[in-house]
Amino acid sequence: HNYHTIVAALLRYYTTMKLTLSLLASGTLSVSAFTGSSPLAFAPASISRSSSTALNASKNKQKIASRTKWAESRGFGESTAIAESEATAGLMTNDDGLEYVKLVHPETGATSEVYLFGGVVTSYVDGDGQEFIAVRPDAKMDGSKPISGGLSHCWPQFGPGEIQQHGFARNVNWTVKSMTDTSVELEMAPSDYTKEMWDKEFLCTFSVDLEADQLSTKMFVENKGEESFDFQAALHSYFTVSALDNLEISGSFEGKEFLNKLAGDGGEMQTEERSAITITEEYDRVYTGVNDPVLNDKGTGKTLSVLNTAGWEDTVLWNPYGDEGMGYNNFVCVESVKFDPVTLEGGASWTGDMALKPGSIE
Repeated sequence: HNYHTIVAALLRYYTTMKLTLSLLASGTLSVSAFTGSSPLAFAPASISRSSSTALNASKNKQKIASRTKWAESRGFGESTAIAESEATAGLMTNDDGLEYVKLVHPETGATSEVYLFGGVVTSYVDGDGQEFIAVRPDAKMDGSKPISGGLSHCWPQFGPGEIQQHGFARNVNWTVKSMTDTSVELEMAPSDYTKEMWDKEFLCTFSVDLEADQLSTKMFVENKGEESFDFQAALHSYFTVSALDNLEISGSFEGKEFLNKLAGDGGEMQTEERSAITITEEYDRVYTGVNDPVLNDKGTGKTLSVLNTAGWEDTVLWNPYGDEGMGYNNFVCVESVKFDPVTLEGGASWTGDMALKPGSIE
């Protein structure tokens, strides 16, 4: 009887030790996690986080999982996503050396990231941990080319024209004029680089304000000279999509004429018959006079209203349908555009106001 008791005890001890060693090897436990008087008593190792706020565990896991995906696509390491339960606001540098400003709302925990290179907003995460702004998986986050994603500036030209595609605002370094934990103001002034292609006396200021329930942006263009100049402007906005099959874009589209750039030889005007747009093919369409789009994603249960309240009069829908390398199935571009050129007299200014307001599908 004593023999069998000893054998059973040894087997239990061996099994427990084997499990413990396995957990140690996988990193689930740390040696310092062992506590108590018994050599087999242990507590789970805690992940180091900067959070001082108690968070619901399941919601926190969901946030970390969703943020890991976009953190990796932006050139950050895994540790960035893990430490995201409470982010720190301020001027940061990514793994490739590019500077960005991190905004954090103190009450909701919402965050946003704004890169100085291109003056581009690359992230807006609401208080529920939902990321709304997309950066393509093929994006370069090292400054070697414009960032493919975010709220990308097209200025002073939209599309092809006399100067380079979409102008130069998206591939120059903007400077920080002012910043707080929830807002930043960036500035772009003429440089030797810009004067070579477009010698005008301009000053562009781009402001981003992280509010409790929305992300607000303002593009402010000033003519600092005496001679007038013409410009086009756009926010080539990339928004996240759980899958294109889950997406509908509502707004005042029905009955409006639009330029389908992919039809015929160089595009043709067509009339929109739908009240809600779905993407089932490659898209490059200019809807002049439509500036109230709402993205409805039944995969996330979320809506995103693009509130164009000044300056932005038109909407462009773009998606490279079928292009896996660009990650076509997880984003759509719903761009805020001033398609017809603005003539700005000496001393005059132009303002483009756009806010992103999340909601829920009812």
